[in-house]
Amino acid sequence: EVQLVESGGGLVQAGGSLRLSCAASGFSFNDYVIGWFRQAPGKEREGVSCISGNDGDTAYVDSVKGRFTISSDSAKNMVYLQMNSLKPEDTAVYYCAAVWGSTIVRPFPPVGYMDSWGKGTPVTVSS
Repeated sequence: EVQLVESGGGLVQAGGSLRLSCAASGFSFNDYVIGWFRQAPGKEREGVSCISGNDGDTAYVDSVKGRFTISSDSAKNMVYLQMNSLKPEDTAVYYCAAVWGSTIVRPFPPVGYMDSWGKGTPVTVSS
């Protein structure tokens, strides 16, 4: 059974940083694409960043490019999202998601493409 558990969310001031972690289990890490998505209050869930467990290829949505960095540790089955220069509009619940496959669907995997989800970790950025 695929399990994804997020951690690291919290309250931070604008301009600050947070690092989110996603602990993955129940599947072969190298056979999956793992991504971060977010859902702000009253808005639809949207993609943020993803990484291929196979080759480390990454993708980012335009709104976070240059500020967020995704990384993984295959030995620990962990995926991280380093978020810098946070803005109030980054406030959302952040979800870790996974889908079987070795390559990232471009330009970014849609929400409905991902087939396993964690429960999310909230991030609040105050102005």
